[in-house]
Amino acid sequence: PEYEVVEAFVNNDDPEAYAKLVDQLLASTQYGERWARHWLDVVHYGETHGYDKDKLRPNAYPYRDYVIRALNEDKPYAQFVKEQLAGDALYPHTVDGIVATGFIAAGPWDFIGHAEVPEEKTDGKIARPLDRDDMVTTTLNAFCSLTVQCAQCHDHKGDPVTMKNYYALQSVFAALDRADRLYDTDPIISKQRTNLSKQLALAKSRIVALEGELKQHRTEELRTLEVSIATATKASDRLGYHSLVASKQSVEKWVQVDFGSTQRIDEIVLAGANEYGFADFGFPHRYRVEISDKSNFKQATVLVNHKVDQARPGPVEVRINGNGAIGRYVRVTASKLWNRRQKGQPKSTDWIFALGELGVVADGQSVAIEGITALDSIETGARWGKANLIAGVPRVDLSALRAQRQALLIELAPDVVAALKDQRAALAAAQEAFDALPKPQKVYAGTVHNGSGAFKGRGHVNGEPRPIHVLHRGDVNQPRDAVMPGTVSGIVRSLPTQFELAQDSVESDRRVALAEWIVHPDNTLTWRSIVNRVWHYHFGRGIVDTPNDFGRIGSKPSHPELLDWLAVTFRDGGGSIKDLHRLILNSAVYKQSSAHDEANSAIDSSNQFLWRQNRRRLEAEAIRDSVLVAAGKLDLTMYGPSFQDFVIEKPEHSPHYEYHKADPDDVRTHRRSIYRFLVRSQP
Repeated sequence: PEYEVVEAFVNNDDPEAYAKLVDQLLASTQYGERWARHWLDVVHYGETHGYDKDKLRPNAYPYRDYVIRALNEDKPYAQFVKEQLAGDALYPHTVDGIVATGFIAAGPWDFIGHAEVPEEKTDGKIARPLDRDDMVTTTLNAFCSLTVQCAQCHDHKGDPVTMKNYYALQSVFAALDRADRLYDTDPIISKQRTNLSKQLALAKSRIVALEGELKQHRTEELRTLEVSIATATKASDRLGYHSLVASKQSVEKWVQVDFGSTQRIDEIVLAGANEYGFADFGFPHRYRVEISDKSNFKQATVLVNHKVDQARPGPVEVRINGNGAIGRYVRVTASKLWNRRQKGQPKSTDWIFALGELGVVADGQSVAIEGITALDSIETGARWGKANLIAGVPRVDLSALRAQRQALLIELAPDVVAALKDQRAALAAAQEAFDALPKPQKVYAGTVHNGSGAFKGRGHVNGEPRPIHVLHRGDVNQPRDAVMPGTVSGIVRSLPTQFELAQDSVESDRRVALAEWIVHPDNTLTWRSIVNRVWHYHFGRGIVDTPNDFGRIGSKPSHPELLDWLAVTFRDGGGSIKDLHRLILNSAVYKQSSAHDEANSAIDSSNQFLWRQNRRRLEAEAIRDSVLVAAGKLDLTMYGPSFQDFVIEKPEHSPHYEYHKADPDDVRTHRRSIYRFLVRSQP
């Protein structure tokens, strides 16, 4: 607080001054920033993966912003819990409902075990249960102060948690991975995106069904025609020369051919490459064509030199008159490169030069080419390479063949063809509307991932959860009985231990069931856990001194009746954390001095029964923020990407976070420490 604020409070005679100050501080937006740090520590939030590669998570921060926002809004605790576990299902078109699931992905993640090792391999098999263990552990430790993770290899030694209970909880998260998830900040756009996604999926499924129906009408004539189309399509996929990628459009790239001897050139023929739906993929906007007797082209005859953009050739060959020029080498130089552009997106910075075919005619005949060189070239064997530039792939009139096929199909099955045309039109319209939507945001969250390579996730099976078995001694190579999603028995006696899910249930129904179990009024652990955490941060020690463990191995409560009274008052009062703060902060026990008393110390030297206030150390982050305040430099801008007070080296492999190379006077780093980028391996 500023000096004047302190002076005004100290000299205020109003008997309600203290209570008013409490309300004032709770109403401050900085309250959410201060207390979000505590919750983020509980869920071990970080912005890198951890483990040996410790790669960055640039989209983790929306979850941090959610926690700050939720605390400032005094969101009812039950909703706070449900949003973090299943907000995408319970509140699907809200920002909070999506970004809150960053809770599930807040912990560390084994990049190698997931992204570089297939799930079928032993290391991949080990990585997935360990990942789910972190999700289960974080959930039950944070919300219920229950150490279920002790039952991974054997029944819990202290609490009534069996291995079956533990793996039933793993089953809740069996379809999830940690990955970036798209979301919309506008609920209307979110609903539009969801509806259009459903329309796209429906149109695609109907097209597949109609195409299957068409196959029933195939005749020998149609089969022969389809074979011709398939052969022609394969032949028309002209692959040829492809330069290395340039970062600027103005960079020159060239490729040249050698006839082996001097020739009198009649004509040069250039054909575009057929790739990604472009018949002129990589064909330059501006270029020149030269002929020379010297391979270095120090002396050359220029046949064409286009210094302004040329019309795209499409599938049409570009023919250049040789005018009888004499030489051994022909070189094509791209002076303004091309790049692939997706509809509705800005051009990328990947500029290239590509040609499908280069042919030369001399004395009325095609010239045999003996060698090809280039400034640089992508060499991928069958697809791209200098040699493919003269592969001589024949051009086929695919449009005519396809027209014949369409006419024959209409004759054989007119109703199916008409329906297929309508569905394709519907698909195109839905895709156009989908592409026109604003670009969504990203949050790193627990989500059904549809990836590639080793890190496939469960998107390719429509989010169907992985089968979960009890692992004998926690060994992935010793699976025992299969388990269904459920939780720990005996805690909420009014609810079944195994979740009752409908036959057509989806992945998120499991998380909804767990969230409802956690916030059930009869789940006494949940309500005791949160009030104990708040007490812990106000006094430096909880009523239960092991905030994550309320079991027999943890500490016993110093004031069990007080803990229960606080829990019931909090639960039945609507779950307002701010009201809980007011209750504690306005109490006589909180307002005590921390002065020593010899008589009380003789009875209770550890101050377990709170005969004085505890002295507490200020954390490093709060000290840093205080220094910035004293220096007049603190930037109170809220939310958004985290500032980085380090320089990253080798980001593409295993990032090195070099703090000593950062500029301490960089004003972007003068925000509150809650917005500091958190690196796991080098905090």
